[in-house]
Amino acid sequence: MKYAIITGASSGFGAAIAKRLQHQGYGLVLLARRYDRLLALQKSLLATPVVIAKVDVCNVNEVEKAISNLGAEVADNIYILVNNAGLAVGRGPIESGMIDDWNRMIDTNVKGLLHVSKVVIPLLKKHPNSHLINISSIAGKETYGGGNVYCASKHAVDALSRAMRIDLVEQQIRVSNIAPGAAETEFSLVRFKGDKQTAKSVYNGFDALQADDIAQAVGFIVSRPPHVSIADLTIMPSAQANASLIHKN
Repeated sequence: MKYAIITGASSGFGAAIAKRLQHQGYGLVLLARRYDRLLALQKSLLATPVVIAKVDVCNVNEVEKAISNLGAEVADNIYILVNNAGLAVGRGPIESGMIDDWNRMIDTNVKGLLHVSKVVIPLLKKHPNSHLINISSIAGKETYGGGNVYCASKHAVDALSRAMRIDLVEQQIRVSNIAPGAAETEFSLVRFKGDKQTAKSVYNGFDALQADDIAQAVGFIVSRPPHVSIADLTIMPSAQANASLIHKN
C-alpha cells in the first residue's frame, strides 16, 4: 500500500487532506501536536491503515524519532509528503510585534517544513513520481498590512518549493506549492490568540474557502499521470481579488 505523510493533521486542511487521500486509497501517517485530536481522527478513518504520532515540527528530534519509528512496511512505501503544519500569530506593524510570535511563525512555517522535508525526502526518493506538497498561502505571493512576518515566512515556503523542485527533478519527485487565500479554519482563531469574535469577523460577509477545497486540490495533484506536475496553485474564494482585497456583502 502507498502511504502519505501529513503534518499539522489534527484539524483544518490537514484533517481534510487525510480524509481525501484515504478516500483515494492511501494509507496515512498523521503528525501533529494535539494527540487527542489525532486519536479521534484516526478512529474515524477506517478505510486504510492510519499511523499517528505526537510531533512538534519545530523539534527536529521529535520529527526524526517519529519517522524512524515507522515500520518498514510503512517507511518503504511513502509516496506523498504534505507539509501542512503552519500558523499565523498576531497581526500589526513590526514595531509593535512580539518576538515570541515571530519565532513561532518562523520556527513552524519555515524551519518545521525543513525539518520534515529533510527526514522524509530520502523515503520519497525510493519511488519515482512521488509527491512533495507544501501548503503555503496567498501571503507567500503578496504582502498585506500587518502581516509582515507571516508573509515573510510564507514567501520562504514559496521559495523553498521552487528550490526543492530544482533539487529533486532528477529524482522524479514532483514538488507542488499550494497557496490558499481566505479559508475558514482555526487559522484566525490562532492568529488572534483565541479571540473568537475577532476570528469569526474575518469571514463575515463572504463565502470563504473550506478545508475540503484545499483537500480536493491535493487529491487532484496526486492523481495526475506521471508526466504531469502541478507546480504552483493559488486558490482563493470568488470574493477575493488579492491578498488584501475581499468583497464583503
